[in-house]
Amino acid sequence: MSSGHPPKIPYGKPWLSVADQVSKLEARGMQVGDRNDAESFLRHVNYYRFAGYCLAFEQTRHTFPTGLTFEQVKAAYQFDSQLRDLFTEALELIEIDVCTSIAHYFGQRYGAFGHTVATNFHRRFDYNTTHAEWLRKLHEETTRSREIFVDHFRRKYVEFPDLPVWAVTEVMSFGGLSRMVAALHKHDRQAIAQEYGIPAKVLSSATHHFAYVRNLCAHHSRLWDRVWSIKPDLPRDADWAPPNIVSNGRLFTTLLLMRQLLLRSPQIRTEADAWRDRVNVLLSTPPAVQDPAAVMGLTRNWQQHPVWV
Repeated sequence: MSSGHPPKIPYGKPWLSVADQVSKLEARGMQVGDRNDAESFLRHVNYYRFAGYCLAFEQTRHTFPTGLTFEQVKAAYQFDSQLRDLFTEALELIEIDVCTSIAHYFGQRYGAFGHTVATNFHRRFDYNTTHAEWLRKLHEETTRSREIFVDHFRRKYVEFPDLPVWAVTEVMSFGGLSRMVAALHKHDRQAIAQEYGIPAKVLSSATHHFAYVRNLCAHHSRLWDRVWSIKPDLPRDADWAPPNIVSNGRLFTTLLLMRQLLLRSPQIRTEADAWRDRVNVLLSTPPAVQDPAAVMGLTRNWQQHPVWV
């Protein structure tokens, strides 16, 4: 039975020297003012990675508009690198804050090892993982850890590899955290979501989305022109509806969600404002593509968005 896809063929593209890679870009219409600089850059940044940044500039596949320079695409790469740093910075603050909120709430309600009890979560746990699988992954992360507090617990307490919930959140991956949030009973998730001023469904969706974006950052993947594969749900109020939001599949929505969570923690309010200001500065000089604001999902007067100010 046909799959609907064209038949596969053997890969036949040849290896290219760095000089040939630059020549290939020139043949497609890119202007290279300084070949030595271009070759030096491609010795550091793989051509295949660089080609990803070329996509937003192409007129048609493998054809560049007249006047496009190597420096413009290189600037887009550097812009994206700085953007990833800003995302990573905010996501670190959010991960620590949400972990702390969950550890404090869950420990008080269910006790030190309440997370090891399946009935303290939704019976399906989440859509992709059972409680037993999630707990096994936590055990693996705990056993691999070389943190001093983990080694102390390993030597002293019979519960190991189980740790108290306020300790295990310190070795839990962002993915593990997002699955825990998704698996909480609705009333528990609502209690934690209230701290951030968002509905319980949005908290679950946002942590799942943040874990996905964090993974992209960890693998140095392109962010600025990406359409998210895992899109977040949004609150159902005017601040999160058109024309204040264009798309939940572009980076502006993620920036707003990060800003929302950062603002709810008094301890990081000053950092949150400084972070926002640095984002504003970076986005004021976007890559030189046609309508970069649309590519990033930025709305008109986005700096005055009620969540962003």
